[in-house]
Amino acid sequence: MEYFCDGVFAIALTLLIIDIKMPALAIGSSADFWLALWNIVPSVMAFTLSFIVIFITWVNHHSTMLLVNRSSASFIFSNGFLLFTVVLIPFPTSLLGDHLFTNHSAPAVVLYDAVLALQGAAWILLTGSAITNGLTRNAASDATMRANHRNGYWAVVLYSTFALLAYWFPVSIAAITTMASIYWLVVGVSVLGKARFETSDLTRSN
Repeated sequence: MEYFCDGVFAIALTLLIIDIKMPALAIGSSADFWLALWNIVPSVMAFTLSFIVIFITWVNHHSTMLLVNRSSASFIFSNGFLLFTVVLIPFPTSLLGDHLFTNHSAPAVVLYDAVLALQGAAWILLTGSAITNGLTRNAASDATMRANHRNGYWAVVLYSTFALLAYWFPVSIAAITTMASIYWLVVGVSVLGKARFETSDLTRSN
């Protein structure tokens, strides 16, 4: 299951770069070339944000897999739902890149944060399934999984709020979403360190 998931993450990351293309403008001078590059800056920014988001999701997913030593039907299906939210991200990323600095950027930012809120719901289902079915390795892993479960609720509330506010303040919310993603990256790396320590500690005890 982990190999399959890693493949999905890799494909989703690769698809992000496809929409970054030079605009179809007549380039007759270096100035025209620089202008064309400037026009794709929003797409590059959207690509960078989504790369961070998917990378964070992969780090957190890898951490979660380290906390469990068996699976269940509900865990597999909730994992599939999480992957569904991952492969959704390239579409709102494309919209964000095309419309972020326009007068109609609100729908793109609203949709982007709505997908992230949906991903938070997927984390709630995945971690909840692991807890309910007793899939964690030990008491320490269970405590970490429960912390991740609570973080899922915070993510749903946070990104749902962002999606609502983006209707009025799209560019500001896009910037705040970027900062929130950096925070989740720090959290994810911390959880990964704990999960690796718990796994190695269990191996030594055996």
